[in-house]
Amino acid sequence: MTQRLEVRHAVIAAMLILMAAYAIAADEPASAPSDAASKAEPGGARAFSPPLEAAMPKDDFGKSVKLGEQIFMHTKEFAGKYVGNALNCASCHLDAGRKADSSPIWGAYISYPAYRSKNGHINSFAERLQGCFRYSMNGKAPPLGDPVLLALETYAYWLAKGAPVGEKVKGRGYPKLAAPAQPPDFQRGGQVYAQHCALCHGADGQWQTSAGKMVFPPLWGANSFNWGAGMHEIQNAAGFIKANMPLGLGGTLTDQQAWDVAMFMDSHERPQDPRFTGSVESTRTKYHDSPNSMYGKSVNGHVLGSP
Repeated sequence: MTQRLEVRHAVIAAMLILMAAYAIAADEPASAPSDAASKAEPGGARAFSPPLEAAMPKDDFGKSVKLGEQIFMHTKEFAGKYVGNALNCASCHLDAGRKADSSPIWGAYISYPAYRSKNGHINSFAERLQGCFRYSMNGKAPPLGDPVLLALETYAYWLAKGAPVGEKVKGRGYPKLAAPAQPPDFQRGGQVYAQHCALCHGADGQWQTSAGKMVFPPLWGANSFNWGAGMHEIQNAAGFIKANMPLGLGGTLTDQQAWDVAMFMDSHERPQDPRFTGSVESTRTKYHDSPNSMYGKSVNGHVLGSP
């Protein structure tokens, strides 16, 4: 038993080193960004580099930016009354919300106000943040004007400094993968997971901690995102996985592997969609009528989303 614990701690320590090295590499572009750190790319999209943390202002505005960064990185600690699981914002938006192709927060900031079919109206950026707390954090939405929302908005605004508003920006959101050659498969996905993902997230997909702090987030179960979160849709998870996973080795999985392991991850039970109508079938019909949602489908004899 003692030997197994020592091995597990050694693995976690090694992965922490990898995470630190990856964060440093991702946060140090070849040249420091300017006030308008964007340029045209082939195909009409623009590249953008957010400001470095060292450039964060030190005045009262900067204090709000820093608070937003802390909420983003340590959400349970700084916004616990609005969080219902073990995730941080940075669990899905890597490098403190800076990293392209992991739905960077600067990319979200320049994309709102925008219409969302999810709730059928024009959303402000603050309302979009509220949705993150309700679905991805499986919690409750901070009221508009709440200091938590204001700090997160301020942080996003600062990160987006110089980004073109309302234009195509390279790395915004998650990559959209082409349809796989074969339909995503649970069994193949389980093999990909065991080979490439279980080391960090555990064979059971639950979180790993070190010194009481979450190191790797849970991918399903009670402490993960709920059935209303965007990551529960297979195409979103596949795009994120392809670009970013395994951590520090993004792009090493094939598209098929990314689709398969996304199917595997999203075919496990997780907290109920807060829009649940009392019937899994009717909730699927109203909110999850998509081949990319496993909600309401049967996996190994269990209907996902049911008690």
